[in-house]
Amino acid sequence: MRTALRRTVQAGAAGLFVGGVVLLTAGPAAAHVTVSPTVTAAGSYTVLTVSVPHGCDGAGTTKVAIKIPEKIIAVTPTVNTNWSVRKVMADLNPPVKDSHGNEVTQRVSEVVYTAKAPLPDDMRDKFELSLKLPDTPGETLVFPSVQTCEKGETAWVQVPATGQNPDDLEHPAPGFKVTEAAKEGDEAAVNANTALTSAQSDTGDNDSGGTSTVSWIALAVGILGLLLGGFAVLRPTLTKSRDTTA
Repeated sequence: MRTALRRTVQAGAAGLFVGGVVLLTAGPAAAHVTVSPTVTAAGSYTVLTVSVPHGCDGAGTTKVAIKIPEKIIAVTPTVNTNWSVRKVMADLNPPVKDSHGNEVTQRVSEVVYTAKAPLPDDMRDKFELSLKLPDTPGETLVFPSVQTCEKGETAWVQVPATGQNPDDLEHPAPGFKVTEAAKEGDEAAVNANTALTSAQSDTGDNDSGGTSTVSWIALAVGILGLLLGGFAVLRPTLTKSRDTTA
């Protein structure tokens, strides 16, 4: 019986170790300011979620300025009750026509969120921007963002050179790649892409103090491994005991 219990503990420890490894590796990418689109297809309307997971070296965040790529003309920011928001406009030369044939002489060059009260360093928040993606599949859209804090600021503006890994940058600018426009009959693929983007956003926004969905799943897998391992080891002993009693 002692041997069975020892094996049970060993099996459980192995299961929890696997879960712990996943817990440790599921969250490091959450340290940066990120942008997550609901849709990435060229020419589509999308909602971007810009996530701010922490402050500047312990100082609370007071303002986040998000630069908009030149190929994007109009942006509709979502109201966030903890922040005031304003759009910075820039002249278009030459003017362009919108989808209704109207002449547009200005574009949104920047969206600035200012905190009504500083966002604590150990808290996160997010901003949503509704816009239409340019018809440029394969292009990477970059949204350089400056995070101003009670003390100092962090400029998330670094863009990787060709072939460079963005993870090698200390303060990479948030961005994503525009994909091919969905063809007729590809609705399922679009929905799958949207679901994947949403899942990545859910697991990538947690920074310090939070536990992501992937982490909870990893923990559950570890506990399940403990239970199954214990049952597998004890089963021969229990069967032998039952046979002897019979």
